[in-house]
Amino acid sequence: MQWASALCETTRPTEALEGLAAGLAPLIQESAEPAGGEQGGEPGIDLLLLFVSPQLRPHANELTRRLRERLSPKVMLGCTGAGVIGAGRELELQPGVSALAGRLPGVELRPFRLDGDELPTPDDPPGRWVELLGVPPQPTPHFLLLCEPGGGTDPNRLLEGLDFAYPQSTIVGGLASDSPSNLLFLDQGVHHEGVVGVALTGNVALDPVVAQGCRAVGPTLTVTECQHNLLLGLDGKRPTEVLEDLYRDLAGSDASLLERSLHLGVASTGLLDESSEPEFLIRNVIGADPRRGILAVGALLRRGQRVRFHLRDGAAAKEDLAQHLRRYQAQGHATSPTGAVLFSCTGRGEHLYGEPDHDTRLFRELLGPTLPVGGFFCAGEIGPVGADTCLLGYTSSFGVFRPLE
Repeated sequence: MQWASALCETTRPTEALEGLAAGLAPLIQESAEPAGGEQGGEPGIDLLLLFVSPQLRPHANELTRRLRERLSPKVMLGCTGAGVIGAGRELELQPGVSALAGRLPGVELRPFRLDGDELPTPDDPPGRWVELLGVPPQPTPHFLLLCEPGGGTDPNRLLEGLDFAYPQSTIVGGLASDSPSNLLFLDQGVHHEGVVGVALTGNVALDPVVAQGCRAVGPTLTVTECQHNLLLGLDGKRPTEVLEDLYRDLAGSDASLLERSLHLGVASTGLLDESSEPEFLIRNVIGADPRRGILAVGALLRRGQRVRFHLRDGAAAKEDLAQHLRRYQAQGHATSPTGAVLFSCTGRGEHLYGEPDHDTRLFRELLGPTLPVGGFFCAGEIGPVGADTCLLGYTSSFGVFRPLE
């Protein structure tokens, strides 16, 4: 398994084509060399992931057509994004195009496209999803997804259904972020709505590294009263009382951060015993009513859930990503990655860190300085938190590719 990443900063499709071809040339040339003295080589690219900035959107049809003619990928998948990532760089709000290309022996690729009105209902059996995607659940497939956020497809319903039908699969992806004129690419097609994706099966592992960019503060608490997304009671106390106690315990900088960047982590693994610490799905605190002592949260709540308050800033995001990458190293797979795709929030990058290329640079510092990484800045990120695949915000969701054998 081999990957290569390329990035070209330009507004011209011909320059973009030549820049990507030059960046991917080592992969193409190596894979095209005859093996064992035989004549003819294997196709250079099995999977091509393509991400295009808004400045190149008017040329998307021409660019995708010429890339297919030039590089002959078996499957091409991509979208427009507010920023693109590749070759060790993160272009934010700048014109450019990035590509991540893989040669994947022993891997079967099954591309698919869905419209919002095609999605099965929650009452449908898993086989309805299998039939719709044309992807059998065994051997275990792994999914890359790209969604148009305004096209009538409910990402949460999509992810719940895929988890239901493919419980052992890894699913990562993102929402296109060139709104209101997003484009999705799949092979010969350029689409304005829906979902495009590819399932990978065979000799491939897709390891998720999901960093939500927050730091926990205060104790883990239990929801004792709630109504939909309104938090009415925490450990039998009013939520605003809990926050007042927390505020008094925090140092000056954290106390200030609590006033402007407060989030609630909701246990992603359901109702747990008191001895276990869950992974938390980070959701915004979107309002407060001090008179009634309640909070409004960007998530549906239920009694018995465990929650914990979190803060987000550049320092917390740096620490969080480093912890997740080191945890991945400790799992023992970090010596064999061959490439990675990065779906990062438009709210991260230089705006959050005060410096460019942070997440890509830290990833390569810890996992390999030459590891190819490509991706884009998303309007929402997809990745697993605990046992559930979730639609996330302010997150960097990596999918790390490695061979099983």
